[in-house]
Amino acid sequence: MFCSIVAGRVPAEVVRAWDDVIAIVPLDPVTPGHVLVIPHTHVADIGEDPVVSARTMACAAELAGELEAANVITSKGSIATQTVFHLHVHVVPRREADALPLPWTPRQEAKERCAA
Repeated sequence: MFCSIVAGRVPAEVVRAWDDVIAIVPLDPVTPGHVLVIPHTHVADIGEDPVVSARTMACAAELAGELEAANVITSKGSIATQTVFHLHVHVVPRREADALPLPWTPRQEAKERCAA
């Protein structure tokens, strides 16, 4: 689907565009301002093409640099929770007490079970 978005065949809310990378609002943002940074060149994940990955990460860093706090996240492989096999980097703005757990952050319920 990301190839179709980059090609303009599928609509997306583009928030920033470079010559070779775009940043779009995901279908289900986890915080206000959450964007996906996607290279025009199709690579499956961050390990496939270091040059494309570095350029995509540089664009993500540019966006993250405009925020007070953010998570910058990508995954490589289904074991690492990758579900879309076109490189994309999440830039997730964070705010005090936003209560957004990361995949490796224990959820509150798990903490409570351990304390019981």
